[in-house]
Amino acid sequence: MTLTLLVLPVVLFLLGFPVYVVLLCAGAVSVVAVMDTPALIIHQRMYGGVENYALLAIPFFIFAGELMHRCGVSQRLVIWILAVLGRVRGSLGLATIFSSTLMGAVSGSSPATVAATGKTLYGDLVKSGYGRPFSLGLITSSGAVAVVIPPSIAMILYGASAEQSVPKLFIAGVLPGLLISAAMALYVVLWKASRTHRREEARDTVTGGEWPLGAATVHASGALLMPLVVLSGIYLGYFSPTEAGGVACLYAALLARLVYRTLSWREILDAAADSALLTAQILVIVASAAVFSWVLTVAGLPQALFQWVADSQFTAVTFLLVTNAILLLLGCFIDPSSAILVLTPILLPMVVALGIDPIHFGIVMTVNLSIGMFTPPFGLNIFVAQSVLGVDLADVYRGLVGFFLVQTGALLVITYVPSLSLWLVQFV
Repeated sequence: MTLTLLVLPVVLFLLGFPVYVVLLCAGAVSVVAVMDTPALIIHQRMYGGVENYALLAIPFFIFAGELMHRCGVSQRLVIWILAVLGRVRGSLGLATIFSSTLMGAVSGSSPATVAATGKTLYGDLVKSGYGRPFSLGLITSSGAVAVVIPPSIAMILYGASAEQSVPKLFIAGVLPGLLISAAMALYVVLWKASRTHRREEARDTVTGGEWPLGAATVHASGALLMPLVVLSGIYLGYFSPTEAGGVACLYAALLARLVYRTLSWREILDAAADSALLTAQILVIVASAAVFSWVLTVAGLPQALFQWVADSQFTAVTFLLVTNAILLLLGCFIDPSSAILVLTPILLPMVVALGIDPIHFGIVMTVNLSIGMFTPPFGLNIFVAQSVLGVDLADVYRGLVGFFLVQTGALLVITYVPSLSLWLVQFV
């Protein structure tokens, strides 16, 4: 069993197989070659893995995010943020962070946020004295906040795996997401203050000229209202997270076609097709992870880990520290969806036994894996930035060091101050 559950997945991963193939092969080989179980269980577990009502929200939010990404929302948000900030030092850097945060609230997609923000601001950041490595690190790491800010697909997957409330996870992610953005903003301001470049001469090329705050607010109002409509509808009881996804799709389609008029109906259908493809990529991982997790449970791995924690007399503080280290390491190699689906069933019993709130742990796990989105060598945001901006990987890597340290510091605060995640939950 050790060979099929530990050695085989590592070998397949190193050979470059997709994550879902790694999980499915390891689970199937264990069932067929090692366990005295009918092979039919593989199909049953795969279908059971995707037969969860909460997962219906995923294609909706993906489609809504794709529409918002295509209809020029990022440019409007940048204009609004720059109008709010005025001519403060570091305004372009701050606009990168805050527009990424807002794009995360609109799209829920970290790669899409990196692509949209990078196309809009990278050239102007370089012209304004931020330098290529720092600009790339800023854009790539800022996009990771989209994993934490609701609506978050990672939180939907965790809620389905851990049988926790998705609305509670959404609201629990607000303050941690804002803390990460604030920590990065402070770092940018301090970094900019230490540079010799004082003026941000490229600002007007981003905005197309100075915009008054009122005009900029009207210009971006459609995008700014979307997260407000979705989240207020959930917490006021008008619709569930899944229904909120449908509302978000309708809102985004009407905004793109009838208000902004930047997309034709044909382009909206193309966005739907691309969203369906991305949904399939996520759900095939969900199905494969369901098989692998079931095999791990039957093999007794969660029970063995639980006993090891008990024998080692881990406290909640020590357990969270070790878990953070493991998740940060895994985040360098696999995407958040796969990590959440595989690790949640294993770790959750220990979390409950140690008295850690499952909602708080879900935020800790999500923040860890969001950092993995821009951690070398295989963070997805890194390759998105390289592809979209046509830059060298070495420049991206050099610019990420400071932002990794900043976000890791924020992670420790989020980990050991549970009230930061749970304070708003009490009002839901």
